[in-house]
Amino acid sequence: MTHLTDTTTTHDHDRRGEPVAVNHLTVVPIRHGRRTVGAYVMTPQGIRFQPATDVTRIVVTALTTAALTAVVIAIAIAIAVRRPSAIRAVTMGPGGWVSLKGMPAPPMRSAAAPARPWWACALRAHRLVAER
Repeated sequence: MTHLTDTTTTHDHDRRGEPVAVNHLTVVPIRHGRRTVGAYVMTPQGIRFQPATDVTRIVVTALTTAALTAVVIAIAIAIAVRRPSAIRAVTMGPGGWVSLKGMPAPPMRSAAAPARPWWACALRAHRLVAER
């Protein structure tokens, strides 16, 4: 059996596992840290490197991608479904006060308004009610 590592290129975190020989086939696993990155397969025809498939990394990447996609879609839907504001245009008067002069009273929301959002409950916020 030939040596698979050169002493000048071997690092402390690169490790060679114990060779396993079956019939005319020898397999030497190669590790990088605690992760197996592949194996050298030695046959009478020659030596080849067989990379390992890291299923855990593939699954974690797929789940992360799916979660981020779901968040982006939820944000896009939330933006698309937003209700228009009750007061359309607000201008600043002299001295910095807010002027609604010339604007009609904002329309009243229907009685069948949806339940308060979670953030309004958490902040103990109340609806803006126009007095007539």
